[in-house]
Amino acid sequence: MIEMGKLSQMVTVLLGSILLSCAYQNITDVSKKRYSANQLKYDYSVLQSVLEKKHPSLYWYTSRDSMQYYFRYFMECIKDSMSEQQFAWKILHPLVNKIHCGHTEVNQSKSYQREENKSKQTSFPLYIKFWNDTAAVVESMYQKDSVFKEGTIITSINGLPTREIIQQMKDYFSEDGYAVNSTYLKISFNFPYYYKNIFGLQNENEIEYLDSLGGTKKTILQNINPLNPSTTKTVIDTQSSPHRKHVSKIKQYRTFEIDSSNKFAVMRLNTFSEGNLRKFFRKSFKECNKNKTPNLILDVRLNGGGKVNNSTLLTKYLSRKPFKVVDTVYSISKTLSPFNKYFKSALLNNLELQFISKRKKDNKYHLILFEKKWYSPKKQYHFNGKVYILTSGLTFSATCLLVNALKGQPDITLVGEETGGGWYGNSGILIPAIILPETKINISIPLFRVVQFNHPSIQGSGILPDIIINTSYDAIKKGYDKKMTVVKQMILHSSDNKKFEQ
Repeated sequence: MIEMGKLSQMVTVLLGSILLSCAYQNITDVSKKRYSANQLKYDYSVLQSVLEKKHPSLYWYTSRDSMQYYFRYFMECIKDSMSEQQFAWKILHPLVNKIHCGHTEVNQSKSYQREENKSKQTSFPLYIKFWNDTAAVVESMYQKDSVFKEGTIITSINGLPTREIIQQMKDYFSEDGYAVNSTYLKISFNFPYYYKNIFGLQNENEIEYLDSLGGTKKTILQNINPLNPSTTKTVIDTQSSPHRKHVSKIKQYRTFEIDSSNKFAVMRLNTFSEGNLRKFFRKSFKECNKNKTPNLILDVRLNGGGKVNNSTLLTKYLSRKPFKVVDTVYSISKTLSPFNKYFKSALLNNLELQFISKRKKDNKYHLILFEKKWYSPKKQYHFNGKVYILTSGLTFSATCLLVNALKGQPDITLVGEETGGGWYGNSGILIPAIILPETKINISIPLFRVVQFNHPSIQGSGILPDIIINTSYDAIKKGYDKKMTVVKQMILHSSDNKKFEQ
């Protein structure tokens, strides 16, 4: 099946990693192992060669001259031996950031991840929500924290202003074009993990914050040590944040519920890869049809993409007219050779490249059937009422194909924040990973450039909502969902909320 992106998988990993980032450090052989400068340079040269020969959008947002400068710069930064963690975070993450491709991602080696999952590590003690230059506490991991309540504004950490922290951290994340909204959300999901890897942990932390009267205060906050459980909260595996309760596995993928008023239904969809979605869509829209529900709230704020056929299927249930998904889709090569030995599943990906793409006059290999394909709306159980689509910076990849196709159609309104997926297009479809020969670090590399149908003339932004609702400090402090609340109020106070005819 054709896949669009790994961000939805990454969100799941991040949610699970919350458990891992709050544990006592157990130094392992993997984390202690150091690689010589020559070994690291060899890995680096392999990555550079693969990117230059196979990445379809290496110079989309960064000029060839600038990218070559970055390649030289980070190679010159390899002066001595490094651990795998140092190589990944000091060299590879910032290099990949310069490509501005959200599907090109760096991941630690499997052995490193296994050891990290087993070990217990000390952790920075606060989960923090970032937006613009502002940072507010979402959760303190100390059981009896009388200072850092939900919503407490943090102004600096260890002498570094929060605006500088976010500016520095931006250089370590993959994003489509300049849609940095996704980076704010990724950091906010698991700030302790990223702070440790980017800045490193000190023995204690000097935190500057605003008190209840708006005055500036400082205090010293120790890192979390689970060997002292009497002072440490247990972090719960969650749907979208460290302070939400555990939900069943299938509900992590999707939920559907018609409000008791029958004025609206809410469909939350966090992936297009899991959750038996074909059956789920049919059952959900059949129920809407039976109840003549007039409004649908489609929440794709955490949906990082997945299978294009699933996102297209959902579009069929909602679109008011025939639609196309893409304008052009092409690869710059029809084979992974001569790098087959570095790619996972090289044989399968080579077969797919051979069978699904065809060379055109521009000397690129196109998915011609995909480029020409028009889709018709569903006839049975099509939803004809008003649709409100909630978006955020984590709305990415295949989900943006759906959002772009529906944007501007009658009675369909996008609400929330700019998507993390590029509005003009992105790179994806086939996204194999290369395994660097020395460190075994793996980097996902998309093989096709996707330009969306009916795309805007400007490049680099995410899809912009029709109604913008940015981060609300009041919602953080009081713990409610501002975007969902606003949409429900719009529906309940609308004079046009009668049941509609399917």
